[in-house]
Amino acid sequence: MSQMTVNEAIGQALAEEMRRDPRVLMFGEGVATKRHDLVREFGTQRVRNTPLAEGIIAGTAAGAAATGLRPVIDLLFAPFLCFAMDEIVNSAGKLRYISGGQFAFPMVVIAMTGSGWAVGAQHNHNLEAWFVHSPGLKVVMPSNAADFKGLLKAAIRDENPVLFFVDMPLGYVPGEVPEGEHVVPIGKAAIKREGVDLTIISYAKMVNVCLHAAEELAASGIDAEVIDLRSLKPLDEDAILRSVRKTGRVLIVHEASRMCGVGAEISAIVSEHAFDALKAPIVRLTGPDAPTPSSYLLEQAFMPRPEIIVAAAHKLMSTDALHVVTTEEQFA
Repeated sequence: MSQMTVNEAIGQALAEEMRRDPRVLMFGEGVATKRHDLVREFGTQRVRNTPLAEGIIAGTAAGAAATGLRPVIDLLFAPFLCFAMDEIVNSAGKLRYISGGQFAFPMVVIAMTGSGWAVGAQHNHNLEAWFVHSPGLKVVMPSNAADFKGLLKAAIRDENPVLFFVDMPLGYVPGEVPEGEHVVPIGKAAIKREGVDLTIISYAKMVNVCLHAAEELAASGIDAEVIDLRSLKPLDEDAILRSVRKTGRVLIVHEASRMCGVGAEISAIVSEHAFDALKAPIVRLTGPDAPTPSSYLLEQAFMPRPEIIVAAAHKLMSTDALHVVTTEEQFA
């Protein structure tokens, strides 16, 4: 095992894949400026800065992928994906199907998201559910350095376009990363903590918040299981349902807003396939239906916090768990 930050794990994954496969290249907003080591090793033909033109960057990547290259593009902040929706969703996501499989689109789109850096609403908006809803795309959102490396390597090797979301505050968080070849399959969740009383499901930086809450719950005698989805599309339904059938109680936590979010899809899956196992209503704790504030203090209040998760878990475990905790109540 090696200790490194998430940003270092991303850089290591890129370097290893570029050495392994000469078709891998990287371009985007500031990539050559930020990744001098890659420029030195692979040259300016394979690592290059671009103008601040997200649609052109994504369109170039889709075209490069169709010709047999494996581009990785960095569009910086998730809201900037709005300028590349046609190229990502309408071209890269659909053309493999439309061509009857004659073309593949092995491209990775990296974008930062998540509260914690106080960059404001126009630079921070959790848009992952948009792309989960789009046919032909895969979506991953890791929570730790090892998974950032392993999932990025898997994404680069995939024959389909993959949205790779980086939760901003995780960038400088260190973690253990396995030595040598380390690939995490897309579509497999991780059980971060085993338990029998309650299933807490989350992804990205909220996983660590949930683990903190689970430790507090353990001190009061509640044994919570914590699932890190890692991959939002494809979604590991089997892992979710196995855990729900074991515990009978479900708490879903994510920073993105509640309406039509990933939590809504998980709720539907559980209701359709494991309703008979439920001992209480499914509860979702999410961010509010509001743009992300610029203030750091307001950002912290914007996100689900450990104490809110703990309180919701206690309600789920109580005898009158028929009361569902709403998004409005968590911020009351």
